[in-house]
Amino acid sequence: MINWMSVQTIRNVFSVETGYRLSDDQIVNHFPNHYELTRKDLMVKNIKRYRKELEKEGSPLAEKDENGKYLYLDFVPVTYMLPADYNLFVEEFRKSPSSTWIMKPCGKAQGKGIFLINKLSQIKKWSRDSKTSSFVSQSTKEAYVISLYINNPLLIGGRKFDLRLYVLVSTYRPLRCYMYKLGFCRFCTVKYTPSTSELDNMFVHLTNVAIQKHGEDYNHIHGGKWTVNNLRLYLESTRGKEVTSKLFDEIHWIIVQSLKAVAPVMNNDKHCFECYGYDIIIDDKLKPWLIEVNASPSLTSSTANDRILKYNLINDTLNIAVPNGEIPDCKWNKSPPKEVLGNYEILYDEELAQGDGADRELRSRPGQSLGPKGGRSRDSGRTVLTTWK
Repeated sequence: MINWMSVQTIRNVFSVETGYRLSDDQIVNHFPNHYELTRKDLMVKNIKRYRKELEKEGSPLAEKDENGKYLYLDFVPVTYMLPADYNLFVEEFRKSPSSTWIMKPCGKAQGKGIFLINKLSQIKKWSRDSKTSSFVSQSTKEAYVISLYINNPLLIGGRKFDLRLYVLVSTYRPLRCYMYKLGFCRFCTVKYTPSTSELDNMFVHLTNVAIQKHGEDYNHIHGGKWTVNNLRLYLESTRGKEVTSKLFDEIHWIIVQSLKAVAPVMNNDKHCFECYGYDIIIDDKLKPWLIEVNASPSLTSSTANDRILKYNLINDTLNIAVPNGEIPDCKWNKSPPKEVLGNYEILYDEELAQGDGADRELRSRPGQSLGPKGGRSRDSGRTVLTTWK
């Protein structure tokens, strides 16, 4: 029996006080503590911890450039927790006072409660308005993340967009994850401008459909969406095939590293699988940034194409969770045959990687072939890590 549950129901199912024991033929669509990846503050905390651990081990993955930036793990914008990291944030803000920052409540979705700031006084006003007399309160309700805003996004037709990609995890230890080939781009309805006079205009800055659908220029036929395949074709024709392939390789790299960052703390319950909605922004230098990961990506459809995509997504997800529509068995090895993958493709399989002895050079798309730990290749004069270990 497959139980498709909300995150709140999952919390109750796995609660020490109110929870109950799942039988071997019951599987559920969330890991008990999925929030280690899908809460904005915890995702950043886990990625920071992962970097530090790799640094301690002397891993080449944690290598830094002359400015102290990670060469291979710099994929999350500079982020602080508020109120906890307020003093650290102020210190960073004063280094570049002309920068713009974006504030997001840790536990909300669909663009709710998000706003942009470029002055410290705006944070103080927010603090007063949210009825926190000081930055001492640690209440979860008031917890926000504040991140350096990517103010040089790649624009198409003058508009900002982000990528929504679907990633299925069937087990965290060993890590096995699948990438859905039919992701899409979500466009803003108003042309982008970094002008400070438009900081309050969410139709310029936030790509969430929940916000954009209220805009005057929202198109109900295509829903302001483009398929990932269309984006790829566009980039190949405007920027070239090589840099486009490199961009998508880097996106896959980000996803696997983010999952590796949370794997040690994730409760890898054998009854669980999970389909995440990854939000990625590409800047004008074609560098991808991980913005957030959603535990319950929207399965409602805003267009006809959307309906087909979401239907296939659910169908393909269930076919991997329970191949051939058999009675679920949480004890199986969670390695479905290739023919049931549908529009999914294997992104990373830790067991295969270890079985390989990690002694093959990375030749094709990362995630499918594996290179030696710390192996590198030269690419346009820049050192590129060719490892998935």
